[in-house]
Amino acid sequence: MLDIHWLRQHSQEARERLKTRGRGDEDLVDALLHRDEELRASIRSVEELRAKRNQVSREIGFRQGKEEPSQALLMEMRALGKTIEERECQRQRLETEVTNLLLLLPNLPHRSVPIGNGAEANRTIRTWGAPRAFSFPPKPHWEIGQQRALFDFPTAAKLAGSGFALFRGEGARLQRTLIHFMLDLHVQEHGYTEIWPPFLVRREVAIGSGHLPKFAEEMYHIPSDDLYLLPTAELALANLHCGETLREAALPLRYVAYSPCFRREAGSAGKDTRGLLRLHQFEKVELVQITHPEDSDNALEEIVRHAEKVLQLLELPYRITLLCTGDMGFGASKCYDLEVWAPGVGAWLEVSSCSNLEDFQARRMNLRCKRDPAGKLRYCHTLNGSGTALPRVLAALLENHQQEDGRVLLPKAFRAYYAKELV
Repeated sequence: MLDIHWLRQHSQEARERLKTRGRGDEDLVDALLHRDEELRASIRSVEELRAKRNQVSREIGFRQGKEEPSQALLMEMRALGKTIEERECQRQRLETEVTNLLLLLPNLPHRSVPIGNGAEANRTIRTWGAPRAFSFPPKPHWEIGQQRALFDFPTAAKLAGSGFALFRGEGARLQRTLIHFMLDLHVQEHGYTEIWPPFLVRREVAIGSGHLPKFAEEMYHIPSDDLYLLPTAELALANLHCGETLREAALPLRYVAYSPCFRREAGSAGKDTRGLLRLHQFEKVELVQITHPEDSDNALEEIVRHAEKVLQLLELPYRITLLCTGDMGFGASKCYDLEVWAPGVGAWLEVSSCSNLEDFQARRMNLRCKRDPAGKLRYCHTLNGSGTALPRVLAALLENHQQEDGRVLLPKAFRAYYAKELV
């Protein structure tokens, strides 16, 4: 959520920066500020009416014991009470409208983010590893998986419909072991605290993370309980301290969690329908940091390095791109994508997005920090990144390390977990 006080004073700058996102979000600024002015006028009106009512009340009290209050004063008192009640209802309505408009405004792009409207404007920061030169035509992961009986899409469709995967035998073991491998790396080497969160969250949690109301159509909702299935563990991790005031000395806080992720993928019909590339349910290891405002730029680079380490140990060639203003997510001020090369499908697959949301989430969650009990309150900064996402990592692992006979040679760092060289 953006700061309404800042928006009042820098409305033109807000419009210009939001315009670079290319989605018409800048039009919301005018509507928001118009409603905000109405709200402030309503508040002033209520305060003036209450002051007037207090004045009449004092006059009635002064006359009591000396003479009967005039009928006019009593009627004025009743009329003021009724008007205040009506204006208070108006104030509450306007306050809700202002809040709802604020919740729809995306974050302001960081000034270091390239301006553009699509992937072509993204900037490649660095690459690691070279795509493997195959002596045979590399197969896509779904052919490898079918040949090795690692996953079973027809049975998954029988159980849940299209857009789901079922892993069998070695495929299920690969999924489970990759999750353990990533969690141990981030806990033991990168210093994160592991969390096992609920996989359903309350509406307030999804609002605090920025997923509601903007992405309601993308989320699976249970109306009877008003609970939402996690689209990412970020929702739970970012909200661990919602409504709290943290000591600055305790920052940064680093959390990591595994969770299944559930996304309706509304509007994605026909995109990446084969294999493991786009599913309604997938597994992910998520990283979240809560930092002091001055430290979040460095924390973003750190999260990227932590996600990179996973790909390096799995010996997957990858590239890192800095997303342009029009390609960033709703809450991000700055975002890097990590993409692995998948030779079987001949494409770069996004397996991690690492974002600095600055104080955007913290304002929605009322998450603040201060140096000492008498210190100044400040909103924390929050960051998140996939560390990393399955099953695209599994798809890239199968395609990059496949052998001509269909078997997969596992990278050395992973063999200690899997206790096998070949799948």
